[in-house]
Amino acid sequence: MATSVPLTHPLFPFFSKPKFLISKQFSNSIYPLKPLVSKPFKISLPNSRNPFNSRKRPLLLLAVGNTEGNEILVGEDSAEFDLSKQKISSWVYFTAILGVALFVLNVFWIDNSTGFGKDFINAVSSISESHEVVMLILTLIFALVHSGLASFRDTGEKLIGERGFRVFFAGVSLPLAVSTVVYFINHRYDGIQLWQLQSVSGIHQLVWLSSFISFIFLYPSTFNLLEVAAVDKPKVHLWETGIMRITRHPQMVGQVIWCVAHTLWIGNSVAVAASIGLIGHHLFGVWNGDRRLAIRYGKEFEVVKSRTSIIPFAAIFDGRQKLPADYYKEFIRCFSMKNTENKGKNGQKQREQKYQHPRKTPTAESKPTYTYGRYRSQKKKSNRSLPWTVG
Repeated sequence: MATSVPLTHPLFPFFSKPKFLISKQFSNSIYPLKPLVSKPFKISLPNSRNPFNSRKRPLLLLAVGNTEGNEILVGEDSAEFDLSKQKISSWVYFTAILGVALFVLNVFWIDNSTGFGKDFINAVSSISESHEVVMLILTLIFALVHSGLASFRDTGEKLIGERGFRVFFAGVSLPLAVSTVVYFINHRYDGIQLWQLQSVSGIHQLVWLSSFISFIFLYPSTFNLLEVAAVDKPKVHLWETGIMRITRHPQMVGQVIWCVAHTLWIGNSVAVAASIGLIGHHLFGVWNGDRRLAIRYGKEFEVVKSRTSIIPFAAIFDGRQKLPADYYKEFIRCFSMKNTENKGKNGQKQREQKYQHPRKTPTAESKPTYTYGRYRSQKKKSNRSLPWTVG
């Protein structure tokens, strides 16, 4: 009995139909096939009818028998950072763009003598003498502009391009964010004092620990700094690994933890108003973000959604998400030197050896396990279909 990819698999229509052929050297006369229990293996399928992203080909992860990795990865690796693909010129451009952006922001917004930031704050403050009301209004203005522009991203990119829209989006959102943050810092101890816990033993350490945890959820593995600065063409990504295994909306979770910790520490009405505004904005972002991903990716997003959760660890407890044994590597591998080992002529030889099919003759003592290779490279070498071998 041979094992192959079932055509009746519910997710099979996402992929083009590759041609698989059982190798001639593996037959019942040489080695009787038995039900296989093997580790998961990976194959790359070309010419996907619905490409999951424009950065790389879709990756199909299959498992034979009772294994824990029985899933199809349709999203991107949120912890990916290939050092060998980084260009010094790109990071020079990023540094230059960041410096120019900060200079322009300071001149036209932050500096009281030349910028409009102070006039904007005074105009909003004239609406009410209550710092709580002003704080909520500033947060609401930022939320409307930020989420509103994000909702019209597809239309904007068609009009002025991906990089042009990113520059416009950042140019409008960043000044409003700075004004909101600066107002909160200047008035964080104003308003009505609701509780005072700063003298309680351990509360200071709890706030620091909570802030640290919040930045783990805000871990920049889900961001591409070169895309943020429009050095690389910005894209809407469907992340699936890393922190996304714990929660599908890590920025919301991190912001909630940060708000609760600082509100607990400050304990006044201004901090409560700021937290209500920020948490409300991020909860709306959860709904709006899922809606945008569903429109862009369709069934692929539904697959990712089915095995992830909004509430941290909920999908893991439900059994819909299983963490790999080496899950920690998805956080610490970004600057791993392994990313630079396949460079130059020696690296080319390593890659050829890595994806070369082993031609071992099976023995009675050996356990049958599937090996894999790249379809495109095999197609160039011969006109035969992709062979499957057992080693």
